[in-house]
Amino acid sequence: MDRFLEYVERHTDDLWQQGLEHAAVVGTAIAIATVIGVALGVATWDRPAARTAAVATTGTFLTIPSFALLGLLIPLLGLGWTPTVVALVVYALLPITRNTIVGLQEVSPAVLEAARGTGMGPVRTLLGVQLPLAWPVILTGVRVSTQLTVGIAAIAAYVAGPGLGNEIFDGLSRLGSKNAINQALAGTLGVVVLALLFDLFFFAVRRLTTPRGLRV
Repeated sequence: MDRFLEYVERHTDDLWQQGLEHAAVVGTAIAIATVIGVALGVATWDRPAARTAAVATTGTFLTIPSFALLGLLIPLLGLGWTPTVVALVVYALLPITRNTIVGLQEVSPAVLEAARGTGMGPVRTLLGVQLPLAWPVILTGVRVSTQLTVGIAAIAAYVAGPGLGNEIFDGLSRLGSKNAINQALAGTLGVVVLALLFDLFFFAVRRLTTPRGLRV
């Protein structure tokens, strides 16, 4: 334990830098995936065939091994941030799309009828009634996707992606040498801490943006 703490103390600046890069690439991917996932959910929630296709397609993405997907993206997108973000967006889509669909389906027909009765058109009803009521469920999907991609982002070191995965891979590649285990452990614990921080962030967002009556 003393050697591990010494390692962390000596490499604090590097760990901070990698942690910030890890958070940035995950945040970028989640922002893009949220826009795409919510749009897919809005477009398909009341159309059974399209809804099934959207969920099935985004679900199929999750069955692709991350190493395989990242490797396939190298000839197309090269190395670094771009293939990392694309891969993370692909993996983040299912929870967001599915929860958007579920959230919109759970809005009471009586509420929609009342909105139409006040003269609200489809777009105003969607933006002013349906999406706000579905927001807690949608946010849960975003939260799940974030936790998923925080872990997958570590594997992006395979394509020279940013983040704590580089610390883990470097340590594992040097197993048997001094501080190799400490290096891999520091990267792994960094990913865990980052996941917890993201979770706390979404908990705070939920508390601030969700009316008390809609909190689960």
